[in-house]
Amino acid sequence: MELKNLTIEPQIYGELLQGCVYERDLCTGQQIHAQIIKSGEILAGNEFIETKLVIFYAKCSAFEVANRLFRTVSVKNVFSWAAIIGLNCRLGFCEEALMGFHEMLEDGFLPDNFVVPNVLKACGALQWMGIGKGVHGYVLKMGFGECVFVTSSLVDMYGKCGVLNAARKVFDGMLDRNVVTWNSLIVGYVQNGLSEEAIEIFYEMRKEGVEPTQVTISSLLSASANMSALEEGRQGHGVAVLCGLELNTILGSSVINFYSKVGLIEDAEFAFSRMFDKDVVTWNLMISGYVQTGNIDKALDMCHGMRLEKLKFDSVTLASLISGFADTSNLELGKEGHGYCIRNNLVSDMVVASSIVDMYAKCKRINCARRVFDSTIKADLVLWNTMLASYAELGLTGEVLKLFYQMQLESVPPNVISWNSVILGFLKNGQVSEAKEMFLQMQSLDLQPSLVTWTSLISGLAENGFCNEAIVTFQQMQEAGISPSAVSMVSVLSACTDMALIQHGKAIHGYLMRHILSLSIPVMTSLVDMYAKCGNLDQAKRLFDIIEEKEVPIYNAMISSYALHGQPMEALQLYRRLDEEGMEPDSITFTNILYACSHSGLVNEALEVFVEMLSKHHLKPNMVHYGCLINLLSRSGNLDEAFRLITTMPYEPDAHILGSFLAACSEHDKVELAESVSDMLIELEPNNSGNYVALSNLYAASGKWDEVKNVRHLMKERGLMKTPGCSWIQIGEEFHVFVAGDKSHPKIEEIFMTMDILRKEMCLAGFLPATQQIS
Repeated sequence: MELKNLTIEPQIYGELLQGCVYERDLCTGQQIHAQIIKSGEILAGNEFIETKLVIFYAKCSAFEVANRLFRTVSVKNVFSWAAIIGLNCRLGFCEEALMGFHEMLEDGFLPDNFVVPNVLKACGALQWMGIGKGVHGYVLKMGFGECVFVTSSLVDMYGKCGVLNAARKVFDGMLDRNVVTWNSLIVGYVQNGLSEEAIEIFYEMRKEGVEPTQVTISSLLSASANMSALEEGRQGHGVAVLCGLELNTILGSSVINFYSKVGLIEDAEFAFSRMFDKDVVTWNLMISGYVQTGNIDKALDMCHGMRLEKLKFDSVTLASLISGFADTSNLELGKEGHGYCIRNNLVSDMVVASSIVDMYAKCKRINCARRVFDSTIKADLVLWNTMLASYAELGLTGEVLKLFYQMQLESVPPNVISWNSVILGFLKNGQVSEAKEMFLQMQSLDLQPSLVTWTSLISGLAENGFCNEAIVTFQQMQEAGISPSAVSMVSVLSACTDMALIQHGKAIHGYLMRHILSLSIPVMTSLVDMYAKCGNLDQAKRLFDIIEEKEVPIYNAMISSYALHGQPMEALQLYRRLDEEGMEPDSITFTNILYACSHSGLVNEALEVFVEMLSKHHLKPNMVHYGCLINLLSRSGNLDEAFRLITTMPYEPDAHILGSFLAACSEHDKVELAESVSDMLIELEPNNSGNYVALSNLYAASGKWDEVKNVRHLMKERGLMKTPGCSWIQIGEEFHVFVAGDKSHPKIEEIFMTMDILRKEMCLAGFLPATQQIS
């Protein structure tokens, strides 16, 4: 056209530039721009051409050029403002985008329905709800309320600002909704932790016949992963397949993340294998999934695969790996990971530094953890909390408090997690009063305890023997409007179990049934255990039977229940059933089954189970397993075999094993064998009066009164007294405590009368009381 001296009109250049916008063809657009400049100032200074050039460079994300052109255009208009505000918003310069919106208004231009969505997006990203509300008012004033793009942006803005009620109100008021609108509400619910509501919206969307996108399914999978909602997540994956949605990096990563978090790592592997394009995020998710399931070898294999694909490890990769080394207490690999981080300048990343500190702490190298912490130039709150938690887990309350006050001196205000660590440290160290004081101090500073705070306190109180206080604290938590988690329920049930508080246990069971928390395996296991230990084996059995998909922990609880109630054959039958179901018994299973055999004198059965443990299931017996076997052999009179096992097992016997052996020697008048272990036992527990009494009873039964006198003299010399036996029962809300020798109970005569009747019935049944021991 130039050769024929034809003039190219601005509209033609405008169309050419628009074509470059569609293709995001920066190079061709720059050539057209050069041609415009060559054509002279008249064309280059044309308002239409200037606007088109600003739009072109903005859409191609050429930030500096677009901004320079925008500032030099002869006339700014709505279109050039829209382009530059959209560019700032897209590149994450949200404050600049809002400043542009303000300037645009000051210059007398009215933002249209193309500008407003970008402005709302900037408000959402910055969580500046005040400005967002102002823009909402502008939308209503200008009549943009029926534009689906604007209203969808409003839903998104309110969701990102955490005001879900406002987001839902806008959503409900929309006459026309597209998939972006639905996605905005679903994403808002997920981002604010309202996963159940997000899933409900997804189902509403399906009823409306709206086809989901990859963003829809990704959000649904995130919600399902957060709730461990296996069925809903699988349905979401199925919908994605039925709709033909490509398993790209966004959707594929969401599928992998979901299956990893619900423990279905094989399904995650399958999804990973079906993806054609995998980025670092995808690989990191698989590595994290393997770490979460304790499969460190496969996580390392994934790292090798990343290297083969020429992908570089980032801070997330290393943080996941080092967390895995921490969980498995693998100090050697942890050190290697630390070395890699140093060589590749990753230690300055706070997430990586926190993982390294946690790793050394869990590997019992707290000094190394502290050196890493101290070497960090500017520790953030997460790193401070990691160091606090490390000290707390070890019960080092002095260090916890020093660090807690130090962080405040260094202008790092503690948050709820920081306070949790201080409280946990006191509880781990048995300092219950101090823990309660910190809890009250926290509340006095208007810092509301979280679910973790309440749960830690309940659990700590129960573990330290303050079971009644644990139950009261659980009630206070509910009054504070905090819904308990499965961990909270397990902790309070443990308190009921330890004190045999069946009435409280039943009340908690009722709460669980009303709130549909009873499906959790840990909670059901605790319920079975609670009922059994409170004497109601039938209820424990009923609970066990109604669980459709049983796991090893629930079998362990029921086997333990049978053992506790002297029903070894039922325990053995359940152990065989576990095997028939194809489940692999664990160390606890064998502890419970050996305990059942031990307390019922089933020597052959116990030995058979012990052999199976070694040969069939390839589990290494621990001290508890040997203790059960030694106790059984001792009780059944096989004291020589029991002693041989004590001297040949790969562990030094503890006081419990030696104590039970000594008691059996006393029962079977084996004085020499008893003497062979008595010195070891007294050396292990020099202040346990029960051991001296057992030895004294043995000498008395054998007529060695001089030895009895020596033992009693030794007890007196060490200031030891026999601790009287104590037991209690709960009737309604009242506790009845009984101590040996105490006759103060108001119904003591009725109690003794009942005991006389029972004693006569025992004699008639052939049971004779053992009277050979003295106290």
